[in-house]
Amino acid sequence: MSGFPTFLEKIRRDINTCMNKYLVQVRIKGQIIKTTVEADSFIHAKLLAEWHFGIGSVTSTPTKLSENTISTPQTPEQARIKSLQTQADRAKDAVKAERARQQMKKAQSQLTKIR
Repeated sequence: MSGFPTFLEKIRRDINTCMNKYLVQVRIKGQIIKTTVEADSFIHAKLLAEWHFGIGSVTSTPTKLSENTISTPQTPEQARIKSLQTQADRAKDAVKAERARQQMKKAQSQLTKIR
């Protein structure tokens, strides 16, 4: 052995470094599903997803993921808690909007009484 990498080692190293992970949104039976594809570029990611899931199934441009953005999936308990927190936030926003609507209606009725 001369200490130099062989041709196959060079190819393996080049193949592993050129692939990027892309987030792709795909429509399957009317539902939008997020999945990841390893490809050289976003165009290749889109083509691979369309080849796998069908032409026209990709709903948005694939976005490149960095190593920091990839996370583990939530447990069902964590997902339930997050869902409930989101519902509570939406309910608070709905209450604020309703109060503002009622105040506006009250102010408009007072203006019509003055005229």
